[in-house]
Amino acid sequence: MTVRAGLGGLLADAVLGLPLRATPYTVQRDLAVPMPDGVDLLGDRYAPRRAAGPLPVVLVRLPYGRAGLVGRLFAAPLARRGFQLFVQSTRGTFGSGGHFRPFTTERDDGLATVSWLRTQPWCDGRVAMTGASYFGHTQWAVAPYADPPLVCVSPHVTAARVTTAFYDHGAPLLRNALTWSAQIGRQEAGGPLATVPGPRRRARIARALRRLPLQAADTAAVGAPVPFWRDFVTHAGPGDRFWDVADHDGADLAGMPPVSMVTGWWDLFAAGQLADVARLHAAGVPARVTVGPWLHAAPAEVATVLRTDAAWLHHHLRGGPAPAGPPVRLFLQQAGTWLAADTWPPPGSRPVAHHLRAGGRLTADAETGDPAPAVFTYDPADPTPTVGGPLLQPPGGQADNRAVERRADVLVFTGPPLPADLDVVGPVRAVVHVRTELPHADVFVRLCDVDARGVSRNVVDGIRRLDPRTVPAGDVTVGDDGVLAVDVELFPTAYRVRAGHRLRVQVAGGAFPRFARNPGTGEPLGTARTGRPCRFEVSCDAAHPSRLVLPVLSPDLSGPATG
Repeated sequence: MTVRAGLGGLLADAVLGLPLRATPYTVQRDLAVPMPDGVDLLGDRYAPRRAAGPLPVVLVRLPYGRAGLVGRLFAAPLARRGFQLFVQSTRGTFGSGGHFRPFTTERDDGLATVSWLRTQPWCDGRVAMTGASYFGHTQWAVAPYADPPLVCVSPHVTAARVTTAFYDHGAPLLRNALTWSAQIGRQEAGGPLATVPGPRRRARIARALRRLPLQAADTAAVGAPVPFWRDFVTHAGPGDRFWDVADHDGADLAGMPPVSMVTGWWDLFAAGQLADVARLHAAGVPARVTVGPWLHAAPAEVATVLRTDAAWLHHHLRGGPAPAGPPVRLFLQQAGTWLAADTWPPPGSRPVAHHLRAGGRLTADAETGDPAPAVFTYDPADPTPTVGGPLLQPPGGQADNRAVERRADVLVFTGPPLPADLDVVGPVRAVVHVRTELPHADVFVRLCDVDARGVSRNVVDGIRRLDPRTVPAGDVTVGDDGVLAVDVELFPTAYRVRAGHRLRVQVAGGAFPRFARNPGTGEPLGTARTGRPCRFEVSCDAAHPSRLVLPVLSPDLSGPATG
């Protein structure tokens, strides 16, 4: 089938900021690729109509279908730029054989597909990969292991350790997992809009998030069991090796090709993706990243992905000009400007501690006395709620936190008005000295920006699940007095706190339904039915300096990017 760029395609390219000159292309549907176990996976080949001979192939592997929205958004724009693509449905989805067990078969299936492509007469032996989210994960499952190496990859809005989207330092990301389970559980049953979360679907998911036990929450949300959800609740405990096959952050990077990535500060994968950037640079792999002010799969994020891909592929597959400017581009939120750096974290940021003090104060100076601990009780029957944050689907991002901060189960520590703008750029962490009544508990920490009207908006946050099977550990130590020093890794950011605003730190025992409630009993995630309230004592005395540590960028490095 020959496809020419009609008015719709040209309008889409204009909206995306792509060149309006389009190449006619052909599409071959449902090409079968044999896997070593005898299963066939189906793919569609996009090729320039007047190709002079074999061409490199841009491989896209995804579970969301090859036609419809995915084809229009990801495949067609690159095909109109004259690239040859092979868009493949992963195992068990949209006509491909086998069963879809997300994240568990992508390495073997992906490597087999690359080998098959290299034997086709229309492939010149060079293979690149691109895509975002799950089809960014399918690149990490292949790129470190392909031999010969791939030409280049673009694993956008994803992370080599993909399970960070579902488990954060031991705490299950309940809402992300159930939302995605509902999406993939219906995607082939209800037509092209089956995955669009309407009001009724959102209401069903909201009810399912609150049900106990969680084992069958997928049935409550979707109407049928979803294999991924069952894997998620079954393999959530510490030391479970089930997900080892899904994570590739331990892969040898010796054969890793050049990497281009796009993500957003409110994307659920941003922390893992920036860790990937640091690891790639340390291994000497050419890697570029753009981090914008975006939520996961926001239109502006998708448009940036496609513009970046067109230039990246043109450079590596056709010898076009290399991307200009330093490899790390960061949007400085609340400043409306971009920063450029050679590395992540950027040079010029220095750690500055802000100490939690008695009376709800947040100060540069540590406590010198011995005030009583701040106390609250977390009750899983009335779990501490959360608003905003990096989520898979809206509503995420920044939100008004005042209602949460008025609760008795949330400690709040607020600093004085800032005398000048404060640019926070890099990884953020907190150290909380805490004694918990129960050995099973969560420590949730959130940094907020409080404006002159008193509106408190979240900037970054993090959580650490305490479990006697994993405490003590590298990030949790036990003092002689039994008080735990919990090192909480918050999300990274690039954010300007304006002069006159105040910093605020929340400390709580949970953040529901973003994270699963901790029942306090040690019962497995899927089968827990009851819970126990847990008393927290947060120490802020001279011997236990609980604190937030911010990466503060030197003012002379906070100007606009120069490339």
